[in-house]
Amino acid sequence: MSESLRQRFEALRAREFHRLDESGHVYLDYTGSGLYATSQLREHDDFLEGHVLGNPHSESPASSHATRVVEDARREVLDFFRADPAEYEVVFTANASASLKLVGESFPFDAGSRFVLLQDNHNSVQGIREYAAAAGTEVTYLPLTPELRAALEEQLPPAGDGPSLFAFPAQSNFSGVKHPLALVERARAAGYRVLLDAAAYVPTNPLDVSHTRPDFVCVSFYKMFGYPTGVGALLARRDALAELRRPWFAGGTVEYVAVQKIAHQLKIGAEAFEDGTLNFLGIAAVPAGLAFLRQVGMEALQERVAGLTRGLLDVLCGLKRRDGGPGVEIYGPASGDGRGATVAFNVLDAAGRVVPYGVVERAASRENISLRGGCFCNPGAAEVAFRMPAEEAARCFGSMPRGTFTLGEFARCMGETVPVGAMRASLGIASNEADLERLDAFLRGFIASDGAGAGDPVR
Repeated sequence: MSESLRQRFEALRAREFHRLDESGHVYLDYTGSGLYATSQLREHDDFLEGHVLGNPHSESPASSHATRVVEDARREVLDFFRADPAEYEVVFTANASASLKLVGESFPFDAGSRFVLLQDNHNSVQGIREYAAAAGTEVTYLPLTPELRAALEEQLPPAGDGPSLFAFPAQSNFSGVKHPLALVERARAAGYRVLLDAAAYVPTNPLDVSHTRPDFVCVSFYKMFGYPTGVGALLARRDALAELRRPWFAGGTVEYVAVQKIAHQLKIGAEAFEDGTLNFLGIAAVPAGLAFLRQVGMEALQERVAGLTRGLLDVLCGLKRRDGGPGVEIYGPASGDGRGATVAFNVLDAAGRVVPYGVVERAASRENISLRGGCFCNPGAAEVAFRMPAEEAARCFGSMPRGTFTLGEFARCMGETVPVGAMRASLGIASNEADLERLDAFLRGFIASDGAGAGDPVR
């Protein structure tokens, strides 16, 4: 990383994210949520003070203005991801999970279909298997290597006789592994529609949809630039969107509804999938967030966080126990090749055993360091990373009735010989070397004091 790039981002942090240093906060949870820039808030506040916006579903001045704001935001999203408006549409949703649910509930699965997905997927992608199974569709998982990468030598099964779907993350929210975007073309050539979960990827990486050409892409704007929460998007190829079959209708999605003679007709395109009143005040903030990222430069941001990720891995790999053994276990690649700025790890005690993640997370919180602990809503990657015995885990899951499950009880059932969670450090636009130094000092002190000794196993 060049000195000029480092200085540029240090100046950005001082100007736009000064609250971090003023509060002494080390924020290392960008995969959980991005941070908003001060200028974004000011621009949005100025916009709201100067305009009158109303529910878009009308022709009043306030409603018409809100409609123009929403349509302008659609164009900005398409432009940011280099998606041709003649080929792609933008459906605004509440978040990435809502975008994924739209695809799952509306995809025309049948008994001849296939739903194929990587073992490494967020729960919001995993949940689509319930819609597939209910339609009699065969569900197939493609495995991961021990380094948590896609096993590319594994053959993608041919698409079924019915509409088939392949889903994978551009970047793992668990390990930070970047799965090859070439999988899109490979799956489409095999007859699949392709769903790309880009929620963890696009905050620090440019995505050119015109080159990758997935059928569906889900993103969440608060993960990209922190504000607003409650707004996400589904980018969809027009032909793929036209194949979806919505199981219900709502206000805003229909051209008409008849009650005396039961009938309805959905609108065409994105509006058929935008249930009720859109978060038009939140959507009004999206262009400012995209403009901020454009100003920073996605290529420059990608280079910056790649350098910091190598530094984070150096910190973790440099941690040692008193006997000279490794102080942490890293899940996924221990180098910066083919990975993003998310690293999952567990701290090891003096005997080389995993320290329960809850103990580490609470200790970090006392030092004003925000890390994330758990399985990160990604059970497939966790099962591979923790080498979790499938039969034993199934027995333990089945032993706890609904409403009684806790990770603590699960850990005890597993005999506490297998980790049930990990720590995750993730970097972003405001991260710097000082953050890594604070993390290094904390972990070194924790390991030196054998901090594994106190606290509950998990929360």
